[in-house]
Amino acid sequence: MQITDPEVLRFIADTQAVYPDEANHASTAENRRMYDAMCAVFRQPRPEGLPVADAVVAGVPVRRYTPTGSEARPFLLYSHGGGFVVGGLDSHDDVCAELAVATGCEVVSVDYRLMPEHPFPAQIDDVSAVWEAETAKGRAGIAIGDSAGGNLSAALCFRMRRTGGAMPLAQVLIYPGLGGPTDAPSYTENAEAPMLRAKDVLAYRKTMSPEALEIRRTDPEAAPLVARSFDGLPPAFIVTADVDPLRDDGPAYQAALQAAGIRADWRNEPQLVHGYLRARHCARRAGASFRAICDWINAALAPA
Repeated sequence: MQITDPEVLRFIADTQAVYPDEANHASTAENRRMYDAMCAVFRQPRPEGLPVADAVVAGVPVRRYTPTGSEARPFLLYSHGGGFVVGGLDSHDDVCAELAVATGCEVVSVDYRLMPEHPFPAQIDDVSAVWEAETAKGRAGIAIGDSAGGNLSAALCFRMRRTGGAMPLAQVLIYPGLGGPTDAPSYTENAEAPMLRAKDVLAYRKTMSPEALEIRRTDPEAAPLVARSFDGLPPAFIVTADVDPLRDDGPAYQAALQAAGIRADWRNEPQLVHGYLRARHCARRAGASFRAICDWINAALAPA
């Protein structure tokens, strides 16, 4: 779990100065306040000239990032991280803007309802509603998200398989929480990891209703790794942070998909921590990872 990269260490210190570890155990309102303040510290200006517009799709607030020429490409449906409790359109605004420019795709960021006010399945219901409305126009797309948003992006694939809806072309999961076992080695090795400790993961789960916790045991739309079958799912790119309790969910999901004959690429980032997308402009490791994500999407969308 040792981190020696000075750029990463500086990112951690700057984050924790605004969003300390104990924020995850504060009241929901205080946690959100501190999280929003932390995101504002790292927020980058949007690329110049990028059209951005807020809208409502299927009753769900979204933000569209529409680079020139994107109408000729599939769209990216982005689900933000934050443990299903914090985050929104502003917290990941710059990430979505840069994704749009780097891939040439329209990014549709979903402001799904948060827990605990809105228990499961409100979050995946909102993501699915936006996806279905967009694909009803005849559009193809990729599901992408970080952390809890990675969970929702994978869950969307399972829901589309169940309902017969339009399947994403691919699922891009960035340090996702996929419902893997909490006795996995990454939970022990990274029990006290900066940015997200093992007990922080459990604290977020405690915001779930008892019914939702029970559902997580068997429903892949809540915890994708509990699925009995992975057949019929789209290709995946899974990116994990090595210093993160959730790390081992990544290779477990890759193995499950590959066993079903599905292409699944996994990239683990040494010395990086949960939430490192915000460090892409201040830590070279994080910047390289973000570029790899964009490159994978571009390669997946390249003509055969």
